Amino acid sequence: MQLPSICVFCGSRPGANPAHVTAAQAFGREIAAQKWRLVYGAGDVGLMGEVARAAQGAGANALGVIPVHLLGLEKGKRDLTTFVITEDMHERKKVMFMNSDAIVVLPGGAGSLDEFFEVLTWAQIGLHKKPIFLLDIDGYWQPLIALIDHIIREGFAAPTLKDLFNTAPDVASLTAGLQARLAA
Repeated sequence: MQLPSICVFCGSRPGANPAHVTAAQAFGREIAAQKWRLVYGAGDVGLMGEVARAAQGAGANALGVIPVHLLGLEKGKRDLTTFVITEDMHERKKVMFMNSDAIVVLPGGAGSLDEFFEVLTWAQIGLHKKPIFLLDIDGYWQPLIALIDHIIREGFAAPTLKDLFNTAPDVASLTAGLQARLAA
């Protein structure tokens, strides 16, 4: 039986709140403890590097996917179990998504938002039923949730849009949610 694979989208920067680094490290260790495989953007910087180093350090397999133009900028982490170089960002997201059973979005910037909205949109139009989780450490994603509520109130999405993803306030809740969804 193949290990469940968790796609992690997150920042290539550590962010201003040290709690985000701590959570990325804790989630990386939890991926290993659960015998899951990490699928992520192959960077060795920011939260990406933190989650990967923690997961690998605790014994997890890791699949990293990076476009050729980011090899230097994100310092491609070449000591992964599997290291894939793609031509562009679109191919990166496709490879990551296709090789995962669930998606987790840690704090991040525009790239993480792009990744979240792409997998959310795919779920909305029925292209997949993979669980999507936002790790909402210290309320990081609350402005995003407020925006989604606004979109629903303004009639641009059905209230069921919020049924397509879950938020977790901490790594323990995230892990429990993933366990439940992966077992279903």
